[in-house]
Amino acid sequence: MIGPGTTAIVVGIALLIFGPKRLPEIGRALGQGLGNFKKAFQDAQEEVKSGVNLENKPPETNSETAKEEPKAG
Repeated sequence: MIGPGTTAIVVGIALLIFGPKRLPEIGRALGQGLGNFKKAFQDAQEEVKSGVNLENKPPETNSETAKEEPKAG
């Protein structure tokens, strides 16, 4: 796990490398990227779940379209 001390060190190094003006831009871009990744991951999960549900679902029978067999007589 990353503790608060490690986080402070990483932020400090990033501040030295990128400067105080670019750091908020980088943070914003990183946050948007993670948000997009999370949304895409959730969409993929939903697709897989719906695909599994379709495979496990019994075939539907529609009484209106079912053909009646002719009765002998």
